Amino acid sequence: MPLLDTTMSTGSDNPVLTEQDREHLHLLSLFHFLVAGATALFFSMFVIHFVVGVSALVRPEKFGPRPPGALFGIVFALMGAGTVLAGWTTAILFVLAGRYLRRQVHYTFCLVVAALGCTCCQPLGTVLGVFTIIVLLRPSVKAAFQLARPA
Repeated sequence: MPLLDTTMSTGSDNPVLTEQDREHLHLLSLFHFLVAGATALFFSMFVIHFVVGVSALVRPEKFGPRPPGALFGIVFALMGAGTVLAGWTTAILFVLAGRYLRRQVHYTFCLVVAALGCTCCQPLGTVLGVFTIIVLLRPSVKAAFQLARPA
């Protein structure tokens, strides 16, 4: 099988995509779901920072004879909450991109999420983002997204 298949498929769901394009979009969709899960799981560990910060504010006596100040609790809670929120938001974006790749809609959104994955989710997001950009820039894939665009 050649690396770049320029023949057009005559499948019933989308006549523009080749079988290789369909397979690549399906695999990219699955990998977006996997990276989303890994991202959400990784950023969940920062909930501990939030809990430590809140406990420093609510029950400072549990930290020993010299408890940390309120500023410590506030900073820890805000950093933990912000990090978890950013990570879970990124995971949600990956899930949405996976769904959109499967349906071949929202081309620009998928391209932006692929670029985001290249910048912030090392190393899995970088690899996934690069491959997603490569597939999305194929003329047949771009045309398929334009044909699937809702009126």
